Amino acid sequence: MGEPGMTLRPKQWSILQAACIAGSLMFAAPAFAQEPRTSDIAAGKSVYDRACASCHDNPGTTRAAGLAALRATSPAQLRSVMTEGVMKPMAASLSAADMTQLIAWLTADQKQSAAHWTEALMCAADNRKVNAAAPVAMNGFGAGANSARALTAAQAGLKTPDMASLEVAWAIGVPQTPSMGTGVAVIGDTGFINAGGSLLALDVQKGCARWVYSGGMSRNTPAVADVNGRRVLAFATVRGEVHMLDAASGALIWKADGKPKNGVGSVRGGVVIHGDKVIVPISASGVAAGQNPKYECCEGHGAVVALSTRDGSRVWEYHTMKDAEYNGEVNSAGTKLKGPSGAPIWSVPLIDAKRNRVIVTTGENTSHPATDTSDAVIAIDLDTGRRVWNFQAMSDDVWNMACDPVTPSEAQGGVAAANRKDGPNCPYLSKGAGRDFDFGAGAVLVPDIDGRDMILAGQKSGDVWALDAATGEVLWNQKIGVGTALGGVHWGIASDGKRVFAPINDTERLLSPAGLEAKPGVYAFDVKTGAPIWSHPATKDCTSERGKLISNCEVQYGFSAAPLLIDGALVAAQLTGRVTIFNAATGAVLKEIETVGPIDTINGVPGKGGAIDSHAVSAGGGMLFIGSGYGAFDQTAGNVLIALKPSR
Repeated sequence: MGEPGMTLRPKQWSILQAACIAGSLMFAAPAFAQEPRTSDIAAGKSVYDRACASCHDNPGTTRAAGLAALRATSPAQLRSVMTEGVMKPMAASLSAADMTQLIAWLTADQKQSAAHWTEALMCAADNRKVNAAAPVAMNGFGAGANSARALTAAQAGLKTPDMASLEVAWAIGVPQTPSMGTGVAVIGDTGFINAGGSLLALDVQKGCARWVYSGGMSRNTPAVADVNGRRVLAFATVRGEVHMLDAASGALIWKADGKPKNGVGSVRGGVVIHGDKVIVPISASGVAAGQNPKYECCEGHGAVVALSTRDGSRVWEYHTMKDAEYNGEVNSAGTKLKGPSGAPIWSVPLIDAKRNRVIVTTGENTSHPATDTSDAVIAIDLDTGRRVWNFQAMSDDVWNMACDPVTPSEAQGGVAAANRKDGPNCPYLSKGAGRDFDFGAGAVLVPDIDGRDMILAGQKSGDVWALDAATGEVLWNQKIGVGTALGGVHWGIASDGKRVFAPINDTERLLSPAGLEAKPGVYAFDVKTGAPIWSHPATKDCTSERGKLISNCEVQYGFSAAPLLIDGALVAAQLTGRVTIFNAATGAVLKEIETVGPIDTINGVPGKGGAIDSHAVSAGGGMLFIGSGYGAFDQTAGNVLIALKPSR
């Protein structure tokens, strides 16, 4: 396994479940308006027991965040997800007093935290200048123009031999935050990360903040571009508001509503900038609201909105389907149902500049009728917003969170088994073969493979697809395992132009009830042919002291976060908090780093590492950055950004 690891020392539907599943309880703004009243705390337990406990006390079955993750979330963010976030339709049945009491009880054990927690992070007065003209190292989630998540040694400031000697340089704790799934964009010696409701410009060597912009909770790694003669950053808040900032000063240039004209949706993956447009992916679907038997499931669908870089005005919008209408179905609770819905865009779009297209990947349908745009890779014209081609990887995947998330066996044919706990709005109670096998990962462009450009995409089914960039034609396909609702490939793949690297999550919790084998690990394939090159199975260590710190250690230990290539090394991370660095060519392990558990921080906020997931791995300025902690899906919560550098 290479060098020993380094341990760091520095059914009622749920009111909150959808926020946890969608990752909405991240980077919470740590602020208390006032001390909660004792009477509210006592009453809040009753509200929780009545409306929340059935899911959050059984996270292994429901995929909800556990109660501990909810209790690590700030009061402001809990209220936000119920009043303006994805939980608004379901929380509408709560009275104002119910909501106040519930929040008071969930946060009763939290210490008072200053609203401006970043003050302790500010750099000395003579170190607050950002050199925005410096070279861009890590640009948004995709790292570069092709979204391949690949950095050269010059871009990262790290070489392959450096990776075996990485050690902790510093760590920052973010208060009242259960999840750290967002990456760091890097310009020169400054890194930019959304955390705690603010965008921080950090000195990458010291970890102090050069400026702070408080624009609201965001799960985006900022996009970097040159617009009108200056270097800018762009990101979207969860509720869909797009902000463009001056990278040097953090000053707001403009902000605009990035949602489509129907006003529905949020932004999960992140925006990209190309030419005179900011491309905004929309992830509306109703996937979580479907848990409510009284909800007319489902409404909402994916979209892409193009905004002008000049002022944020809308240029065009593309929709993955028509608006939902009553579809003639009625659930067992007597509620009329709607459709089509779903095909949300969870991932970060890819720009195919050569053909003037934006490439997006989509999620499953959430109600009938099924559409050909679900579980798909779609090419859209950048000038008009019109679809050019569409590749659907799996048809009739109609699923929402009323359905049991366990992967059905092939013998079941995707049809609900008698022992499954499906709610009234589960679409395959009437027809279909829903499995939640959508694309959570964005596409990658690999140019000039035997004279042809290639689009690569990883699917939660465990499939890796290679498509002709011009036409969407399938060039090859590899499948690892059977997939799960949490991946298969969950958040992203990486490619160095010769190989493609697929992290596989395959949680046993969603496979063993159907007698299916999990194959979590990292898999490398030849880009040209799809032939396997090497693989590394994920392992678990649940009997040690470290293992006791990991939630669901026995069944959730796969590689879910998007990996990152640095020179000739591949950085991948597990839900157990372990970072593994491979030789990209051979699969040999160069280094293992453990991040779970207590970690000393430079800003005095108690730090705790946990599961590593989503977009949490990034690099630049001679540093590797790891966001440790991801409390969604009943994984191990945590709140630290860790910077590692070579010992020289």
